[in-house]
Amino acid sequence: MTQKPDQCLGEWIDREALAEAMIPLIGQLYRNNNVVTSIFGRSLINRSVISILKAHRFARHRMGDDTELSVHDSFQILKAMSELKLGTASVDLGKLVAKFKREGEGRGLEQFVREELADVAGKQSDVKRKGTDVVLYGFGRIGRLLARILVEKTGGGDGLRLRAIVVRKGADNDLVKRASLLRRDSVHGPFDGTIVVDEANNTLTINGNLVQVIYSNDPASVDYTQYGIEHALLVDNTGKWRDADGLAQHLKCPGVNRVVLTAPGKGKLKNIVHGINHGEITDDDKIISAASCTTNAIVPVLKAVNDKYGIVNGHVETVHSYTNDQNLIDNFHKGDRRGRSAALNMVITETGAATAAAKALPELAGKLTGNAIRVPTPNVSMAILNLNLEKATSREEINDYLRHMAMHSDLHKQIDYVNSQEVVSTDFVGSRHAGVVDAEATIVNDNRAVLYVWYDNEFGYSCQVVRVMEDMAGVNPPAFPR
Repeated sequence: MTQKPDQCLGEWIDREALAEAMIPLIGQLYRNNNVVTSIFGRSLINRSVISILKAHRFARHRMGDDTELSVHDSFQILKAMSELKLGTASVDLGKLVAKFKREGEGRGLEQFVREELADVAGKQSDVKRKGTDVVLYGFGRIGRLLARILVEKTGGGDGLRLRAIVVRKGADNDLVKRASLLRRDSVHGPFDGTIVVDEANNTLTINGNLVQVIYSNDPASVDYTQYGIEHALLVDNTGKWRDADGLAQHLKCPGVNRVVLTAPGKGKLKNIVHGINHGEITDDDKIISAASCTTNAIVPVLKAVNDKYGIVNGHVETVHSYTNDQNLIDNFHKGDRRGRSAALNMVITETGAATAAAKALPELAGKLTGNAIRVPTPNVSMAILNLNLEKATSREEINDYLRHMAMHSDLHKQIDYVNSQEVVSTDFVGSRHAGVVDAEATIVNDNRAVLYVWYDNEFGYSCQVVRVMEDMAGVNPPAFPR
């Protein structure tokens, strides 16, 4: 039936009103209960009315029938949650609504929510726990994005808490320049909040988080306890030290307890891809690697495909945005071809992602080769997985399977799925998933499959790093629905 203009506008106004009413409930659950809410992986924390409505519209790609998620349903779930005195949790409203429609079995929505969240209902604590101190050693592209994510996830302060940043002093006005780079980003846009610079005390107050900026050239010489930092989780973003001996220098510093490397680790260091082998992290692990952005992007998809179809062998070709390691104009570089202008050339280079994938998925050892092409874009890359499978399949079948894995499996935070003929690289800036399967680009011929996986090699990877950090610190909240 054709809708009238006034009817369309009236329905929109009603949805706006419900979204406005959701905002205080989302905020109260976050700050008072440390409950993080999302819609099919899209966070609702500190979001606008329009952002919330867009998340509901986006959900039609996940509901399976092109139906927009009802704001009324998600609002009712939030109301029910707000009355349960919940303990720490991560709750996906979109998935709860979808599960209610599948498995409600005559129960009312409030009863369904109570039963689904029974494990954390009534677990709200009146005693504020001390969060885990975090030190960022290095403040480049990944370091600044980690800062944004950590500040965004501060909540009530009982999770990961950014306490310090360690850098080499670059100028007399170094602190102001560091703050400016955090405040403004050419790729990821402006920082969502406020930053106060205190040059006298070398601190940045970022959305209420007091962060000490420490200047040092030696990773083993900083006494963090003099800044009130204890048992800290230090994240090395420099890439200068990539083996256990080099990174162990941080552990010599008073106040540091564990170290995470944001680059592929060398030697016997565990390379962790969250969602795949994070269960291997033990209390005895003082130093681990969060692997590379490309390894994080491809391994979840490779595991999903291998589990169902079996991978005989394959080749991974990465089309990767240029990085700060390359030259803007032609100049000397110790690496092959990387001395040529990154902004003007496609540059063939090596990648260790195929080899590193086997560290996270030993069953793929010796089965994959890999190479990379650096291209003149500043962010968002693509991995092309050319795979020979043990079992024949079809384009429709493997796409449907990967869509299911993106929505219903334990890899839902790592694998996303898009089915559009119009998406391009900039559409994936800010993606919080390790990789996004482009269903329209999938090619299948009997037992040969070619899959295209987009990934924000900066932000998506940083989200994976934070998930590893949460596991190391023991502050990873239970996720619902189960």
